[in-house]
Amino acid sequence: MASSPAKHDIRAITSMFDLRADFVSAHAYGSGHINDTYCAWFDQAGLRVRYVVQRINHNVFKQPVQLMENVDRVTRHALATLKAEGSREAYRRTLTCIPALDGKPYATDAQGSVWRVYPFIDRARGYDELETNEQAYQAARAFGEFQKLAATLGGERLHETIPNFHNTPKRLEALEAAIAADSAGRAAEVAAEIAFARARAADCARITDLIAAGKIPERVTHNDTKLNNVLLDDVTAEGVCVIDLDTTMPGSALYDFGDMVRTAAPTTREDDPDPANIGVRLDRFEALVKGYLSTATFLNEHEIANLAFAGKLLTLECGIRFLTDYLQGDVYFKITRPTHNIDRCRNQFAFVKAIEDKMSEMEEIVKRRME
Repeated sequence: MASSPAKHDIRAITSMFDLRADFVSAHAYGSGHINDTYCAWFDQAGLRVRYVVQRINHNVFKQPVQLMENVDRVTRHALATLKAEGSREAYRRTLTCIPALDGKPYATDAQGSVWRVYPFIDRARGYDELETNEQAYQAARAFGEFQKLAATLGGERLHETIPNFHNTPKRLEALEAAIAADSAGRAAEVAAEIAFARARAADCARITDLIAAGKIPERVTHNDTKLNNVLLDDVTAEGVCVIDLDTTMPGSALYDFGDMVRTAAPTTREDDPDPANIGVRLDRFEALVKGYLSTATFLNEHEIANLAFAGKLLTLECGIRFLTDYLQGDVYFKITRPTHNIDRCRNQFAFVKAIEDKMSEMEEIVKRRME
């Protein structure tokens, strides 16, 4: 969750927070592309410690204060729950917001940018690419634990900082609008992809319909479950802490699990220009199911019954988003070649078809894990 930051005076920024330590140095940190992220070293009563310092990208996150209110509520609750359970590593198993001098979980600089500070979680790291099924298991287990901790959060509903983020029918409506406008003159060349999306309109509404019918509850969800958003212990490889909480808000547990499947279970990367290369890694899917169900013990029967389908839905949704952006002239997703977005779309749609072909086997894997 880091970009290549512009030059910021991190000493001055961190002076707005109640760190009770002496600033030593700071450097740009991480491999993300949204927020400006630094690792800052401090001398704390003779001990060198470090913190993660971030400027929230308000061009992406239009309501940074609401975002931080969500993050603070969820992490405070997680910490209190872990402490109540007697966890010996409570502060390592959840992010915690260092308060600003005014007590808020963020500070605003002279330019109006919102900043936050987290303790640096040592002896653990995220992996941009999974290397083993065990890593998939541990990451899925950690996401299930994150949802379980958040499931008992009381009080009023969290802010919906990005409305309709995983509302697939709304994504389909946006696609239809892009087809009608055809602003880049590309609709004719992607007729097959348009037909593919339209043929699955009923799939798009399946989870939203179940939520509307009260069969699937709204839950606190992460909404960006790329598996590099889990820190794995350097020694034990155990999933330690879920990070990158900017999209934490109301949603469906199925959205989180479905995006894990979308990102971890394909046989090739999402922008492979040859859709023939993509298939479903059933071994990886089983690792995700095993890890997730080991901690997501709060799921109801309708959620469990749709775990395999969720992988299909979130992949379909992402393909629709890539197709929409291609029709609009590549205005949202970053591209490195003219066909990048349509390559991504075709790749995602090929994965949807692969999941459809393997759906019975995937559902059987879930069933076995529940027995």
